[in-house]
Amino acid sequence: MKPLSLLIEILIILGVIIKNIEAEKHSKKQTERNATTQVSANELKQFLSHILERRKLIKVIYQRENALGKKKIQRKLRIKGIQNKDLSKRNKNHLRKQAKKNFTDEGDQLFKTGIKILQQSKNQKQKAEAYVFFAKAADMGNLKAMEKMADALLFGNFGMQNITAAIQLYESLAKEGSYKAQNALGFLSSYGIGMEYNQAKALIYYTFGSAGGSMMSQMILGYRYLSGINVLQNCEVALNHYKKVADYIADKLEKSEGIPVEKVRLTERPENLSSNNEILDWDIYQYYKFLAERGDVQIQVSLGQLHLIGRKGLDQDYYMYLEGNVAAPQNNATAFKYFSMAASKGNAIGLHGLGLLYFYGKGVPVNYAEALKYFQKAAEKGWPNAQFQLGFMYYSGSGVWKDYKLAFKYFYLASQSGQPLAIYYLAKMYATGRGVLRSCRTAVELYKGVCELGHWAEKFLTAYFAYKDGDIDSSLVQYALLAEMGYEVAQSNSAFILESKKAKILEKEKMYPMALLLWNRAAIQGNAFARVKIGDYHYYGYGTKKDYQTAATHYSIAADKYHSAQAMFNLAYMYEHGLGITKDIHLARRLYDMAAQSSPDAHIPVFFALMKLETVHLLRDILFFNQFTMRWKWMKLDNTLGPYWDLFVIGLIVAVLIFLLRNRYG
Repeated sequence: MKPLSLLIEILIILGVIIKNIEAEKHSKKQTERNATTQVSANELKQFLSHILERRKLIKVIYQRENALGKKKIQRKLRIKGIQNKDLSKRNKNHLRKQAKKNFTDEGDQLFKTGIKILQQSKNQKQKAEAYVFFAKAADMGNLKAMEKMADALLFGNFGMQNITAAIQLYESLAKEGSYKAQNALGFLSSYGIGMEYNQAKALIYYTFGSAGGSMMSQMILGYRYLSGINVLQNCEVALNHYKKVADYIADKLEKSEGIPVEKVRLTERPENLSSNNEILDWDIYQYYKFLAERGDVQIQVSLGQLHLIGRKGLDQDYYMYLEGNVAAPQNNATAFKYFSMAASKGNAIGLHGLGLLYFYGKGVPVNYAEALKYFQKAAEKGWPNAQFQLGFMYYSGSGVWKDYKLAFKYFYLASQSGQPLAIYYLAKMYATGRGVLRSCRTAVELYKGVCELGHWAEKFLTAYFAYKDGDIDSSLVQYALLAEMGYEVAQSNSAFILESKKAKILEKEKMYPMALLLWNRAAIQGNAFARVKIGDYHYYGYGTKKDYQTAATHYSIAADKYHSAQAMFNLAYMYEHGLGITKDIHLARRLYDMAAQSSPDAHIPVFFALMKLETVHLLRDILFFNQFTMRWKWMKLDNTLGPYWDLFVIGLIVAVLIFLLRNRYG
């Protein structure tokens, strides 16, 4: 039995949401969004328990009816004889199967309708309407619709986040063999969100999820085996998992299904993105359109691609004659005409387009020699797609002799511009040792980059907007899932949210330890800011015991490897006071100077730190003329002003400077 209570409640909630949206459609977008996403978790829980009780009652009545029905059948059999027994059973079974089929077919149809609405949706109202159909389909036992509703409850779509209810749905789905549910339960177990924190159980869920076909589970396991998270580090196993996902992504990329998503860093990004779901502002779009009409080919292509797939809030306009679709039938002649016009002006995109026409034989006979010629001309102009095509021709032996060395050369050139398929083929070459010395680690890192282009990366956008709108729990759940999949940006964003202690889905005492874990994972992937954060956590004792020596180690790594000004400053302070390391005033001065040279922002803090250091050093030379007196006076300062007396000295210096400046200009 499915948790019908949840589904009925969702239907009610979505109905209210749609009415609210219609009532307030002329108000501001932010007000509309807030009004349409208010859902009471307590009401949902109460309604859930009420319906669950009703289900139990229905089950009892059903059992009683079955018992009475059996008795009636037995009486009839005695009268009519054994011959009618088989006929009666056949008729009943046929009716039950037919009713079940009709029920299932209706649920499937409702789900498909919901998907169609969702794909064509341009605003929150239309998305909410899609989820009404999902809820109805789920009520009829449609597993895919139930997965949609469970995800909505977990991630807080339309403001109706209820993790307890989501877990109930996922557990029910997992029993039905849903790999998406297995993955979700693994994720929740790995963080202890709404469930017991249990890494062993999470690993089991992920294993079942990957076996069932979950690309997310495959990616999570790949990252775990790559990094040795609760499993023995094993590059070959990681390679196997990442390759399966990369193959899937490459197939999508070859069909032009997907555009890389911006991954906003909460630790660095200024408050400069609008909190609405349309990433491309209408004003920016108009400006791009103006540039395109003025002849900017790059902008023309970008807008063409956006219109082709209907992304970033734009209607689908199909004016890509090369690919063709329902709105504008594929027209090779028109494509050849415009590509030729662009190519005659030496435009790389036009040259590449002609190469594609000859390579695939669209509107012209297949001619690999001509394709090679145009690809080479476009590649010389630095067009990465043409570089990739050249690499592919040499890799596959299409119209040329196979040459893995040349293939590697062109794939590498294209990969430097971020061409995803070039990165994919480079990974294949490193994994198999074709044209290059085999390297499991390099292959895994490249495959990982391709995997991170999957459609799940769109959660970076919804997570960011949830954060901007103040829905911290929804944002955290989405970032945390991406962090589990190995996205470094998501790891640092999740840690940033956790250390703010604004989230409510985790106990307060778990936040710092979990944040420290995520900062550590981000640091391992090369995030300098995360490395400094680990040092801070050990310095202050956040989520772990105070350990100056470990803090100094992490600051040293950040300073030496990433030239972090903050790390240099912190390390200088520790050398100045001998915290966890041997006191060294000369090295402290040097590190303060290096911090100022590394970042303009460090100039003022370094100035005051050096002023304090020199002042204290001078006072010590004047006042503390022997070792005994020095120790006694130093202890007296600590006892009188506390362990942070040096900050008092800095404040005193600032006050003196202000006084002198006022007297000078007064």
